[in-house]
Amino acid sequence: MTASETTPAANGTKTKKSLILNAFVESCSGHQSPGLWRHPEDESWKFNDVSHWVELAQLLEKGKFHGIFIADVLGGYDVYKGPRNLAPAISSGAQWPVNEPLAIVTPMAAATKNLSIGVTVATTYEQPYHLARRLSTVDHLTNGRVGWNIVTGYLDSAARNLGRTEQPAHDDRYAQAEEYIKVMYKLWESSWRDDAIVLDKDRRLYTDPTLVREINHQGKYYAVPGPHICQPSPQRTPVLLQAGTSKAGKEFAAQHAEVIFVAGHSPSVVAKNIKEVRELASTKYGRNPKNVKFLALTCPIIAPTQEEAVAKFEDYAQYGDIEGALALFGGWTGIDLAKYGDDEELRNVESNAIRSAVAAWSQSAPGIPKWTKNTVGKHITIGGLGNTIVGDPVHVANELERWVEEADVDGFNIAYAIKPGTFVDVIELLIPELRKRGIFWDDYAVPGGTYRENLYGIEGQKGPLPEHVASKYRWRAGVSAEEAVIPE
Repeated sequence: MTASETTPAANGTKTKKSLILNAFVESCSGHQSPGLWRHPEDESWKFNDVSHWVELAQLLEKGKFHGIFIADVLGGYDVYKGPRNLAPAISSGAQWPVNEPLAIVTPMAAATKNLSIGVTVATTYEQPYHLARRLSTVDHLTNGRVGWNIVTGYLDSAARNLGRTEQPAHDDRYAQAEEYIKVMYKLWESSWRDDAIVLDKDRRLYTDPTLVREINHQGKYYAVPGPHICQPSPQRTPVLLQAGTSKAGKEFAAQHAEVIFVAGHSPSVVAKNIKEVRELASTKYGRNPKNVKFLALTCPIIAPTQEEAVAKFEDYAQYGDIEGALALFGGWTGIDLAKYGDDEELRNVESNAIRSAVAAWSQSAPGIPKWTKNTVGKHITIGGLGNTIVGDPVHVANELERWVEEADVDGFNIAYAIKPGTFVDVIELLIPELRKRGIFWDDYAVPGGTYRENLYGIEGQKGPLPEHVASKYRWRAGVSAEEAVIPE
């Protein structure tokens, strides 16, 4: 079964999606579960050791995970108890320290044959010509198993260290990203013809120079003459990932993203955005909405029985770091909860942003009588802003199916409580239950294939789908430069 196939439901009336499962990580300790690095079974603090990443990749591939998705930030979380106060994040290890993500891609790829690897790189602080080269290089070295998570950045602490006093305005960042991605398409798809590499030893001809051209991009933000410095890689354009849910973010995703990440504590929180992006992709950009894959953030705490799962969750919870969690919350939302009293009910404060966030959480956890900043912190310590499911394999599988039914997601980005323990539990306990239900594949759709081939289950589909905007930039074999006009 492939990621894009469906299977008949038990009652024969409806088809079921085959789920996409990614491991969600960052080159730091704890990631979405601040403080859990102290747990005796956690190994996330070994992130500086390349063998840690190689072993994780091999574990995930053995378990048939589709991929590993590496998040990243370029600055620290300094809003809580701020302004510009990194101490809570530094002392708790809340995504601090954090390493550069691209460096671990090729070692993981060299140790595996099928696992796809998505990596986060911001458009705001790096020139497209340089990033196009870096991503083409890793696409070559992974045999086409790399994806690019396109972000515009959200931390002022990053901006201050990269030549700015603060982040550019939100919509300005997306306007810049729109031009950025078009420059990338021109470099990856339009600069070299498919058959430019000749390797003719008798003629002493490595590359036909008539089949490599400048792109001569001149825009508001970038001037890039080209040509691309790398030859076409297996995918040319890596699989494009994105996570924005603002109006500008949804517009960008509907046109460009092949995989979109969403986060919320219940399906109702994300369902509207998913529906809107699918409709926009179809009506405005002529894409099949089923080809836009949505993955929801979740952190499953799984054990053979419900009672054991609850005990496991309670064990994990005692290691959670509230200060670290509130530091992450401040960075994610821009809201400093330190200004509120320890016993203050947050559902009654003036801030609409806080009230709406807490209201959503309270719906998913109705047993909590009072939401204070410590309640919020505890809620975030295991799984961050995503959905944390605690239960036996049947319960967790039921919940995942509910998300598919109610929100129309295609799979899940699985955050860990402890690493690699959470992923081991998914492989040993959850995946067998998903297979029993016919909603998870037995093997990779295209063994040894590219990220895109295994994403869509189509052998030979290494480049963007014909309906995708990037395919319009492709300079194909046998087509003259005059006929292969570079889109603006």
